[in-house]
Formats: sequence, C-alpha cells, structure tokens
Amino acid sequence: MKLRGAISGFGEVAAKAHLAGWRTRENVSIGVIHDPVSERRHEAIRLIKNVRVYDDLELMLDGEALDFVDIASPPALHAEAARAALHAGAHVLVEKPLCLSLAEFDELAALAAARERVLMCVHNWKYAPSYALARKLLDEGRIGDVLSVSFERLRVAPAGAGGAGGAWRASSASGGGILIDHGWHVFYLMQWLMGGEAASRIAATMTLNPGGVEEVAELDVSFASGRRASAMLSWRAKERITSARLTGTAGRLEIENERVILAAADGEIHELPVSDIPDDSYHSAWFSGMAALFEAAMRQGAGGSIASSNSIEARSALAIITAARTSAKNHGAPTDIAS
Repeated sequence: MKLRGAISGFGEVAAKAHLAGWRTRENVSIGVIHDPVSERRHEAIRLIKNVRVYDDLELMLDGEALDFVDIASPPALHAEAARAALHAGAHVLVEKPLCLSLAEFDELAALAAARERVLMCVHNWKYAPSYALARKLLDEGRIGDVLSVSFERLRVAPAGAGGAGGAWRASSASGGGILIDHGWHVFYLMQWLMGGEAASRIAATMTLNPGGVEEVAELDVSFASGRRASAMLSWRAKERITSARLTGTAGRLEIENERVILAAADGEIHELPVSDIPDDSYHSAWFSGMAALFEAAMRQGAGGSIASSNSIEARSALAIITAARTSAKNHGAPTDIAS
C-alpha cells in the first residue's frame, strides 16, 4: 500500500519542488491538496490527475484517511496546520520554519510524541550537492576538526518580490523576514557542519523594513567548545552571493554555488565541481532527498533517530533566531541561546 499524503498550501514551492519531489517516491501518493486560494486549487487540478482539492484544512483532515501532511503554507500558518494534522493522526512534514516560537515548538513536539507521529521540518539545503560534498569531505577528515564557519546569503530583493511569495516574506504578520527565510537554512547547516554542536551565544545587528521585518542581519555565533560561526544575510545587496567558508585544523573548504574548493594545510588547492539541476530555483531535486528522509522517518517511527535529529536542528534554528532578535534590540549585545 502506498503512503497517502496531502499538501497543505499549494504555492510555487509546493507546486514546483514538493510535488516533483514526492513524485520520485514510488511508495507515496499525493492525491489531496488544501489551499484557501482558488487559483492555487485550480493549479493543483491542472497538475495532478484525479486530485481532490479543499479550501478548508479541517474538512480535508476529516474527509481523508491520510498517512501524512506536507505543510507548505506561509510561516504564520505552520503551527496551526501542524497541530490539526497531528490531532488527525497524520505524520507531518513542515516547510521551514517549523513554527515561529519556542513555546509553539515545544507544544507541537510534545503533541507529536503523545500521538506517536513523526514531526519534521524541511532541511533541504543538506541535499544541495555542494553541501553534501562538504559534509562528505568533513567526514573524511580532509580539513581536520572544524574551528569556524561563515555564510553569506546576499540577495537584491526577497524571493518572489512583487508576488505572493514576496508578500509574506516582507510581512511580520505572515512570519516573514530574512532570519526566517534564509537564516533558518544557515542555522541548521551551521549545526550540521559543526558535527551537531548547538550554538550557545549570539551577537546580532539588523536593518528592518518600515513594517519591522528584518531585511539585513549580521550575526556572530559562538559555541561552548570555543568554535565560532558568522553569517551575513541581506535582501539589499548589489549582487546575489551564496557562499560558505569552513576553516579546520588541517585546511579549509570554500563553497560558492556549484563550486567547492578544498585548501589543504600544505597549500595544495583542489577545485571540486559539483552538478545540480540548472535553472531550478525551487530545488526540486533537493526536496527529493528530503522526501526520502521523511519516508524513512515514518518507517522508523516518532522515536526514531531521523525525526529526533531533525527536531534538535529545527529547535536550535528557532532558538538562534529568537536570541538574535533579542540581541539586535539590545544594540548587538551578546545574548545566550536557549537550550
């Protein structure tokens, strides 16, 4: 029997990444879509044969016997949708961010445990070929122990500017802001590349739009082990840059788009090209990896290592965002990150 899944929130990311990713999973069927916007329901009917569409989430959950729900609505709706799906007995996968507060996170995690259901967040940048290669090189000890990491996510405007995607990103009511949109990815990658160590302290400065939403953020993160991480995030840059640098005891790694450069301690430089699907800004191939992981997590069950590891990373990302906002309000004062 195939796993029966539904997507709640059928925007561009769901239509062009999530749906494509699920279609690579032979044991999964996506035949149900929820979206309150008629245009998006019509798009689902166009893309999915014999699909059943709903404008009301509760009606969908009451009317369908679902194994899981994939939530891809705007961030402010994530917690409510996840709560409803868990109460209905479904496993839940949520686009980042999983939710917007640590209180919500802990409530949802407790509910998932009580219902014995998997609750996970989409951490798809782990499946970007350049970061997957970097993780492999770290596991092989190619730069020794990681001492520091730095990230740049520079954009000239929010993704989807002028459309529905840009609208939620620029609105505090929808859960927007660059910390949620780009920072979440940076923060779980930071912990993953550090071998799972959680950040302990952050100093942050930010520039906000007139509505109070972060558009630029400069972040300095420290760890109990003495390691450091930094991130520069901007929607006001002059050019698009997506890069990272990892410094270790025996060399360094530099990542820029589809290029990974390994600089060994002896000075030898290796350029390691990686391949990705061209012109795929929605990263459907990356979501395929995430879909496979979630499918494996459902087989393991709620107490399995896959769901547990994802939960630790997601809560850490949210704790960093919370502490960063506190630090910025205090003019960049170093702030402890909640454990």
